[in-house]
Amino acid sequence: MTQETQQRIDQIVKSSDVVLFMKGTAQFPQCGFSGKAIQVLKACGVAKPATVNVLEDEEIRHGIKEYSNWPTIPQLYVKGEFVGGSDIMMEMYQNGELQQVLGTPEA
Repeated sequence: MTQETQQRIDQIVKSSDVVLFMKGTAQFPQCGFSGKAIQVLKACGVAKPATVNVLEDEEIRHGIKEYSNWPTIPQLYVKGEFVGGSDIMMEMYQNGELQQVLGTPEA
């Protein structure tokens, strides 16, 4: 991955409190895991997370996996910290951890 791609990803991750790298958009997820990730965020009260459609940018799509050292997409970042993919998000949501990380009230 190029230094430039690394810096772009770093800027995106730090540009919003909640950033989801996903396939598709929040309105039109293009894989089941990305769809599930959006649903979990909505359930936590995050109505409009910043999203990055990795299908639109090949460099970001490959670079984000290196950036986080995580092989799959979607990937959730909260306040610049990597949280995990949709399975981890689901697990954290079910035990209340995700709401704490996001700073949203318990549902």
